[in-house]
Amino acid sequence: MLKVFNCDLHVHTCLSPCAELDMHPMALVQKALEAKLNMIAICDHNSSANVPYVINAAKTCKLKILPGMEITTSEEVHLLAIFDSLSNLTLLQKIIDQHLPGENDEERFGVQAIVNENGEVEGINNQLLIGATDLSLDILIGYIHQFDGLAIAAHIDRESFSVLSQLGFIDDNAGFDALEITHLTGFDQARIKYQELCKYSFLVSSDSHFIKDIGQAFTRIYLEEPSFAELKMALKKQNGRCVMEQQ
Repeated sequence: MLKVFNCDLHVHTCLSPCAELDMHPMALVQKALEAKLNMIAICDHNSSANVPYVINAAKTCKLKILPGMEITTSEEVHLLAIFDSLSNLTLLQKIIDQHLPGENDEERFGVQAIVNENGEVEGINNQLLIGATDLSLDILIGYIHQFDGLAIAAHIDRESFSVLSQLGFIDDNAGFDALEITHLTGFDQARIKYQELCKYSFLVSSDSHFIKDIGQAFTRIYLEEPSFAELKMALKKQNGRCVMEQQ
């Protein structure tokens, strides 16, 4: 039976630059449950080291965690990559690590902490996670699809780090599986503003870097269960699955 599930497909942890250290795995899982979310995707900037720990933190509760990452392309476009399995995410991570130059400046961008499900610090990531890879948008979308993931253009309505702000348009052959908009624009305005993008499913996410932001924005999606396979069908509008744009 199909029903509506609350999904936030863009949540950061304390690993991301500019995210607060309170965004450790157990804390964000508890906050997501309080916000009555059913499925979230963990999408830290250019790194996935905290994803396994968030999955562990949610093992005993009814919150589906999708492994993901927010990658910055060579054009400085933010791109969400979401997967069904950690193994496929790891394959992409190996490529990102080879193409992400620079070292973090903790005074400017904060500590990039790898924290387990018990709140214990496992290590510090010293890569420049706030930086851009030297991989183009097209190449990254190709890798995401090669590893059976979903490629979602992040916050297309923002004036920086979006595909529209950086490139000015979305090519019909770009290969995006969906487009994310911010809650400030919302579905109704987005459909008017981006009429030429009507073939795409739109998503609203919180892009949470702070605990208080979890649950402030999400998308209601019509699914049989909260899972990657069901999400994939919904974004393609298959078998009755779909994004519920009327909030």
